[in-house]
Amino acid sequence: MAIQGDPSTSRKAHMDELRRVEQARQRRGRIVVISSVTAAVVAVAGLVGFGVYEFGRSSDSGSQAGKADESQTEAQAQGSTDAKAPIAGEKDWDATKLTRNHVTTKVSYPMKPPVGGDHDQVWMNCGGDVYAKQVPDMNAVHSLEHGAVWVTYTDKASAADVKKLADKVSRTQYALMSPYKDQAGAITLSAWGKQVTVNGADDPRVNQFFTKYVQGPQTPEPGAPCTGGLGE
Repeated sequence: MAIQGDPSTSRKAHMDELRRVEQARQRRGRIVVISSVTAAVVAVAGLVGFGVYEFGRSSDSGSQAGKADESQTEAQAQGSTDAKAPIAGEKDWDATKLTRNHVTTKVSYPMKPPVGGDHDQVWMNCGGDVYAKQVPDMNAVHSLEHGAVWVTYTDKASAADVKKLADKVSRTQYALMSPYKDQAGAITLSAWGKQVTVNGADDPRVNQFFTKYVQGPQTPEPGAPCTGGLGE
């Protein structure tokens, strides 16, 4: 047992106090280091997260731009289909002067193929029908009255063009196709009061004419049937 006032006791107490001070300093040092490391980790994680967000946003923007470019390219490949755009070389007849009587006597039309006028009471089937032989004008005109587009061609049209046009017509309701030996051009497209001669099946006016006039605003009887009439 140490005697009060003993120098050795004072020295021991002093050493204990120094150790406590040193341990406290070390603990404070560890807390500072841990806090610094944690802050650094959080900062790095934030930068990584921001980078991932920016990369994702850029990738998404690029994807959307790519889709827009693809849509634009596809539209350009299909040619103009603007229903309001004028069609180069199109002939137009005043619809108010195209009579619409059902008659049984033969009608002499002023244009070949005809685009309107008096006609037979039975329409030519036009639900994507492709005819191998020339069809009667009077029945085909009735189909035009119902909103059909009529594709006609002569023996001057190439076999490849005839096949492409036949494929298009066969996929289109309110359309029909047939040979027509007396027309001026090799390939002609007709609707009620409208007509255009094209250079071939790939002529962009083909798509434009179909878009504009299949059940288009020129149709005297929109929604009237194109089946149940006269077939081949």
